[in-house]
Amino acid sequence: MPAPFDEIAIGQVVTLGEVRVDTRSLETFIEAFAPGWPSERGAPDAMVYALWARLDAAASLGWPQTKRLGVDALRWVRNPPPGEALRGRMTVMGKDPVGDDKGIIIAQHDLLDEAGRLVFSCLTRSVFSR
Repeated sequence: MPAPFDEIAIGQVVTLGEVRVDTRSLETFIEAFAPGWPSERGAPDAMVYALWARLDAAASLGWPQTKRLGVDALRWVRNPPPGEALRGRMTVMGKDPVGDDKGIIIAQHDLLDEAGRLVFSCLTRSVFSR
């Protein structure tokens, strides 16, 4: 989606990529940030958020996005087990021009597991160049 604000369409779906819940990373994350979390329960919520943030950051590197204003309505549906592949997608829900040189994009982000089930979702508001 490396398109300026005016070329982005409401309803447009963008693939954010794929990431796997790595066993070693899960153990390291639990040790550092979620002591006491049993790894048999899968990735803790904070790690699921971090995996989404990683996909989002990598996908948006070439976009004309100049600022992330907010991440809202976070929902955790399940904790994926080690080895599970997660794929990210973003759906443009709305857009609002702000002056001649920028606009705000409102989007829903989803992380889905290998079976296509929702793992995590959130809404974002970002500034894009026009």
